[in-house]
Amino acid sequence: MPSYEILRLIWWVLLGVLLTGFAVLDGFDFGAMALMPFIGKNDEERRVIINTVAPVWEGNQVWLVLGGGAVFAAWPYIYAVAFSGFYLAMFVVLCALILRPVAFKFRSKMPNARWRGFWDWCLFVSGVVPPVIFGVAVGNALQGVPFTLDDTMRMTYEGSFWELLNPFALLAGAVSLAMIVTQGAAWLGMKTDGEIQARAQKAGAVFSIVTLALFTLAGVWVAQGIDGYRITSAIDPNGPSNPMLKEVVRGQGAWLGNYAKFPASMLVPALALLGGAFVWSGLAFKRSMLAFIGNSLTIVGIIGTAGVSMFPFILPSSLNLKAGLTVWDASSSQTTLMIMAVVTVVLMPIVLAYTGWVYRVLRGKVTKAYIREQSRGVY
Repeated sequence: MPSYEILRLIWWVLLGVLLTGFAVLDGFDFGAMALMPFIGKNDEERRVIINTVAPVWEGNQVWLVLGGGAVFAAWPYIYAVAFSGFYLAMFVVLCALILRPVAFKFRSKMPNARWRGFWDWCLFVSGVVPPVIFGVAVGNALQGVPFTLDDTMRMTYEGSFWELLNPFALLAGAVSLAMIVTQGAAWLGMKTDGEIQARAQKAGAVFSIVTLALFTLAGVWVAQGIDGYRITSAIDPNGPSNPMLKEVVRGQGAWLGNYAKFPASMLVPALALLGGAFVWSGLAFKRSMLAFIGNSLTIVGIIGTAGVSMFPFILPSSLNLKAGLTVWDASSSQTTLMIMAVVTVVLMPIVLAYTGWVYRVLRGKVTKAYIREQSRGVY
């Protein structure tokens, strides 16, 4: 059996993979719906946009379920703090996720323009709210979350929903939304043609610049205006899952420590900038697939930057510094992590193979002519 340290690192990486997979795949669903009321100028064009994601959005959302399940099983302390402290925020996300399938199903039930317009804006809300809230959650994690643990490991959260909406967290939410909208624009560039494709490509060009600009601003803010966290005591990577056994200090620039200690980690934020270059190259040469791959790299770079900057912290505490949850003291048992790793090794290739097969079968563009021909069989 691999050591406890290795298993913890594996599940830290896998958590990042699951979150990135959700952002890349379900991200274009959200982004396309966020753009739909503006890129689609009439009902037929909006139906084209909706039907680019209609066959795949449910499968894409499985990545969110897998991520939540992984947190619950591999990182129980993280699950307890995040889903308790961010309860109202999670409830808002859940409402938005519930609204999406309802809007897909009910929109086409009546041909009335006002009826369809109402559900179009519901789809817009369901596309905007989740990425913003997820970004806000990451922004709060970087600042530290106001919770503590007592001697029996019971958690007490002392924040409120409105305190989550602080300036830096809202900036993080804006970064998240911009990168997701860019992903949606790149997807529509691949899956549509004509005027819709042209509008999507223009939107992608604008939002890719916005994403990189906001990401850079957030990086400067983290370096100059956000206190990071650093462990000052000896810590055993193979030790028990008890966050209260360490000593932590907080200070400006602490989140930059890993980049000085491991210079190669600078490649992670650089990946986000490289992805932006691919997005622009793809749009300039009318290669929407290149733009989609480029923005996917940007997403990997942005999410990876947050993870690398905070490592080994996953959810630091601003209320009781030593209660902060890290890779080394917030995981499940070694046996649990091992069983989950074996299951993942067996099932993940099947999931990836099936996902690839689905996208291969559903390849090709959705056109206005297709919507007219299949009017009764599509949304």
